[in-house]
Amino acid sequence: MAKLEFENLAAFKKMKAKQLPKGDWITVTQEMINAFALATLDRQWIHVDAKKAEKESPFKTTIAHGFMSVAMISSMITDLIRIKSMTMGVNYGLSTVRFPHPVPVGSRVRLLSSIKEIEDYSDAGAKVTWNCEVQIENISKPACVCEFIALVFEGEQKK
Repeated sequence: MAKLEFENLAAFKKMKAKQLPKGDWITVTQEMINAFALATLDRQWIHVDAKKAEKESPFKTTIAHGFMSVAMISSMITDLIRIKSMTMGVNYGLSTVRFPHPVPVGSRVRLLSSIKEIEDYSDAGAKVTWNCEVQIENISKPACVCEFIALVFEGEQKK
């Protein structure tokens, strides 16, 4: 359930330059990593071969794909906010993506985010730029730092 609720985009726009609540911790499982590997065709042993990773990896376990951290951000944002009038959201892009620390299997991650920019986009939408940091529990460096850009729309969309 979202931690912050807004009636509409006008109310949400007041969040510009403000910090969002901290996200809930999510445990990164081997099943999640395997599913991401299958979906992206990135089946490097460091991600999917636990026995080899234990013997040969400097991390001594499998690690999640860096892009898995990015892929989880839109869901993590949805857990933080809800705009009641919103009918659709679309990923628009990313800026300055970095992966400072790998995520070992079994780690817990959460999102720290703030709203960098909210711009009007069409008659019934906004382009939102979020400052995002995916934290790893008990590790000082984040898994991912980026600007995540999304389009959000309310009401019926014109064709």
